[in-house]
Amino acid sequence: MIDTHTHLYLEEFDADRNEAVQRAIESGVSHLLLPNVDLTTIEPMHNLHDAHPDVTSMAMGFHPTEVNGDFRQSLAQVERWFGERSYVAVGEIGIDLYWDATYRSEQMQALDTQLHWASEMHLPVIIHCREGLSTILEVMDSFEGELPQGVFHSFTGTVDEVAEIRRRGDFYFGINGIVTFKKSAIPLLLPAVGLERLLLETDSPYLAPVPNRGRRNESANIPYINACIASHLGITPQEVSDATDANARRLFGLK
Repeated sequence: MIDTHTHLYLEEFDADRNEAVQRAIESGVSHLLLPNVDLTTIEPMHNLHDAHPDVTSMAMGFHPTEVNGDFRQSLAQVERWFGERSYVAVGEIGIDLYWDATYRSEQMQALDTQLHWASEMHLPVIIHCREGLSTILEVMDSFEGELPQGVFHSFTGTVDEVAEIRRRGDFYFGINGIVTFKKSAIPLLLPAVGLERLLLETDSPYLAPVPNRGRRNESANIPYINACIASHLGITPQEVSDATDANARRLFGLK
């Protein structure tokens, strides 16, 4: 199983980071994809990858909640890293208007800029979307050139929104611990997305699945997510892990 979205480099794991990686491996996780958040997370992300280069890959980007009036300066610092290190995606990027819509225009500009990076470097994107799908689609509709492939991570949209996204481009959908929640509507989305478009993720340290809901999440919890998806689709966990692993390798170019 590949965890396509985990932040094990954050301070929540300062006391047991290497142990968290080991627990993930022991639980059946074969690879961890680490998306960046902001300028302060670049160094710890690099450090984690350097400590475990065989089981981790990195994505470089600037998270929408970090966008403000000085975002162009921050983007310039992020962009230079593409010439110095190896990344499998641009991310995580996107639109987040849940807490504050003050910088909606700036978030749109930052998203457009990073989509162009991905297009120019032939990399996929990892898209964060919270209360922002219509805005993301607006940016995509005005994008000049061919949109890069990508994944809408932590996807919790509707069947109609799946269709709207797929109409724009070649996108996958990241499913995490929310699928295990009692009142989650995600199980209804799974057939519409299709096994060939699903990716497993934890979004650690957030959104721990049942039976660990409310605790710090970590990549070792992927089997709960995998098994829940399998149950709702009426197939075996092995079939889910085989398909989602193949999807992740195809999208991110993983060996």
